[in-house]
Amino acid sequence: MTDERYLIVGLGNPGPRYAGTRHNAGFLVLDELAARIGSSFKAHKGRADVLEGRLAGQPVVLAKPKSYMNESGGPVVATSRFYKADVGRIVVVHDELDLPFGALRLKRGGGEGGHNGLKSTSAALGSKDYLRVRFGIGRPPGRQDPADYVLREFAAVERKDLAFLLDRAADAVEALLAKGLEAAQNEFNT
Repeated sequence: MTDERYLIVGLGNPGPRYAGTRHNAGFLVLDELAARIGSSFKAHKGRADVLEGRLAGQPVVLAKPKSYMNESGGPVVATSRFYKADVGRIVVVHDELDLPFGALRLKRGGGEGGHNGLKSTSAALGSKDYLRVRFGIGRPPGRQDPADYVLREFAAVERKDLAFLLDRAADAVEALLAKGLEAAQNEFNT
């Protein structure tokens, strides 16, 4: 029997070296959701830090894989199997180069756009039909390598608005759970 709870996965890289980087936007949004639940993450055998609680009246499991971004799929699958989360009830929150800084897009399925965390997740799940909350980080300036750009901390000018934007992304996750994809898209796809 499939559980009715949602599995909300934030993509990022583990460890203090990556904590404030653009690639960890998914982790940062999950930290905001954890604060709303009023609890903290605990290590789980599925190679992820997890937190069980309720958001928008729905039972949820928040998960932050403890693998590097390009190997996110293994922990996502292990956690989804443990909690019996159907692929249609998995929400992946991740950074998105192809959106301006702070812009949000919610969708189900689609391509991975070169995002190695999504590629790994889709391959491991055997499906692309999970929900996504895409947090815009913008394109790198000039000729900077995108791989280098995503592993850098947010710029000072971005950090001024970051708390507000992470809060808004957490609102989008809650709207997705409470109202469904289409209503949440109408409200948050900017």
